[in-house]
Amino acid sequence: QVQLVESGGGLVQAGGSLRLSCAASGRTFENYAVGWFRRAPGKEREYVASISLNSNTYYADFAKGRFTISRDNAKSTAYLEIDSLKPEDTAVYYCAADPNLLLFLNGRRNYDINYWGQGTQVTVSS
Repeated sequence: QVQLVESGGGLVQAGGSLRLSCAASGRTFENYAVGWFRRAPGKEREYVASISLNSNTYYADFAKGRFTISRDNAKSTAYLEIDSLKPEDTAVYYCAADPNLLLFLNGRRNYDINYWGQGTQVTVSS
């Protein structure tokens, strides 16, 4: 089992930045790929970004340029930095972990990802 706890969300003005954290416990974090997803009000959950065991990074098209995913294996923590926040970034952001990176990269396989956090709310005011 891997437990994931997100933090760092909040209310921020458009144009600001946030760094979300995903703290993992329970298993060896370095053996897991990690990804971030979000669910905006009234919308389905969507993939944001993922990072492999050796820190290769992958982004959804909308996330390229403003979102940065990273990980610190020594702290068993992954991060998602969001710059130039927009009101449309308002959502609950979830982190997820699985040994299989392909589950993040294949949208049809996202639901097979084994471990999910409870989410952290990000609200961007205009």
